[in-house]
This record gives sequence, C-alpha cells and structure tokens, in this order.
Amino acid sequence: MLGIHDNSPEEEPRIPRLLVVDDEESICFSMSEYFSLHGFKVDTAREIEEAEKLVESTEYRVIIQDLRLGTTRNPDGLNIIKMAHERNPETRIIVLTAYGSTEMEDEARRCGADAFLRKPKPLSQVAQVVQGLIESPAKQAVKSA
Repeated sequence: MLGIHDNSPEEEPRIPRLLVVDDEESICFSMSEYFSLHGFKVDTAREIEEAEKLVESTEYRVIIQDLRLGTTRNPDGLNIIKMAHERNPETRIIVLTAYGSTEMEDEARRCGADAFLRKPKPLSQVAQVVQGLIESPAKQAVKSA
C-alpha cells in the first residue's frame, strides 16, 4: 500500500499564498512588497488571462481583486471571483476597487467575494481585513469599509 496515503505530519507551516489582481502596476508592487514582509507568498496579475491561469494552477488563501482591469468599462474582475470561488470555496476574496457602488458590491458578494473595499485604502487597513478573513470561518462576509 505504498504511495496511497501520505501520513507524514507537516513539519513546517505552509506559507499562505496571496494573489493581487489589479491593472495598476504600483498597486501590485506595493501590495506584493507589503504582504511579502508580513509572511505571505504573493503573486500578482495585471490582466484577466494571467489571473485566470494563476487561479487555475495555484491554491490561494486570499485574493485581492480589482473589478475593472485595463481600459474596459466592464467589471471583468467578477469572472475571477466566480472562478476562484468555484475552484476553492475556502479562498477568501477581497474586492478593492475605485468603482464601487452598492449594486456592484451586492453582485461581487453574490459571485463569492467576502469583503468589498473602496480605493484608496491604506495597506494596513487592507491587511486588517485579510487577517480578519483568515481568522474567521469561511464565507462569513465582512461588512464593507
């Protein structure tokens, strides 16, 4: 029965993975630097296709997602939220957008978002939301800030 069960205990804690999806390079860079210093392995994506490939191939603890990527007026970030939620319901999803409306927040939550934040938002406040979501039971929505 070799190879069927892996009963070896995890000796080292897994580094939580975080994905930042935003078309603004400065936001991807600053969040990557900040969360890397706070113990996360961070990936970034600036285009929807890149984000989709990462979500398909990697299990993320948290995704921080803008709704509008590029020059499109469509909230194409909703597709990433749906895909990530379907692929791994345990992934916590935070929307961080400058294009927030009550209707858009409701739609993002229906797609699987756990929190909805409006830009600009200090990194320390985003980090508080990330930590709160990680520590809370899955799919316990956080009120918008």
